[in-house]
Amino acid sequence: MVTNTREGELDRIFGALADSTRRAILARLARGEATVGELAEPFDISRPAISKHLRVLENARLVRRTPDGRMSRCEIHAPRMREVADWVERYRALWESQLDSLERYIETKKKKREKKS
Repeated sequence: MVTNTREGELDRIFGALADSTRRAILARLARGEATVGELAEPFDISRPAISKHLRVLENARLVRRTPDGRMSRCEIHAPRMREVADWVERYRALWESQLDSLERYIETKKKKREKKS
């Protein structure tokens, strides 16, 4: 059970990002807005399937869809992507620190072995 709203939001975002089709849609939208039809073109799946992927992205608030007559225009929701980048950045810094410590440990062990030989 998710008790923290923020954690629930992150779960929804990362769940949306877990699918390669949705990541490809976001990559396309990073270049600019597109209609649902334009987003569907490179994929070998139905337009209803693309719409389902878009709904997942909309529910995660990563994409905004705006009706334009009989079509819908989609655009990436940049502030939401910034939240994801910020979360990843916090953990990247942590892991870099951990890896730096591991590297120093390995170098120390190597030097001790070299002195023994």
